Amino acid sequence: MKTCLPNLLGAAIRDYFTDHLPRLRGTSPHTIHSYRDSLVLLLRFLSRQRNVPVAALNLTDLDPPAILSFLSHLEQERHNGTSTRNVRLSAIHAFFHFVAARNPEHLELAQRVLGVPFKRAGQRAIDYLEYEEMDAVLKAINRATPQGCRDYALAWISTDNYLPNESGIFLASQIQL
Repeated sequence: MKTCLPNLLGAAIRDYFTDHLPRLRGTSPHTIHSYRDSLVLLLRFLSRQRNVPVAALNLTDLDPPAILSFLSHLEQERHNGTSTRNVRLSAIHAFFHFVAARNPEHLELAQRVLGVPFKRAGQRAIDYLEYEEMDAVLKAINRATPQGCRDYALAWISTDNYLPNESGIFLASQIQL
């Protein structure tokens, strides 16, 4: 049975997670776990794609085409959104910043991987109002009518209890004057 000798990838990952992140950078355990999970997913993906055990992978196997293929896999097969894809890429970039500083003989590979761009995510709709905006809404309601009193009460309750807009709309539809 052929045994895999330790290679640069294994040594770099070990030093990155046992020394660099926790001791030198003071990274939180949550961030370390997130980075670890990202690299585990990448290594398992490359192992399946190349039909070799994870232990047989080397640093040169983590080239930009492989990284791009992995990111595409995250979006297409794992149905991850753009932000999750970018989190995984951020972890890969952080690892290759470490590789570039620690292993200058692989600087060119690290530079090419660091050149893999983040994907732009669509802007999410704002589902809340700032204090000044809600104050303007409350001041605009005519409280001289029964409907205005109802609307003011619902708007005030919604802001005081941090109810989403949909809840206030539902409540308004249930109140009969």
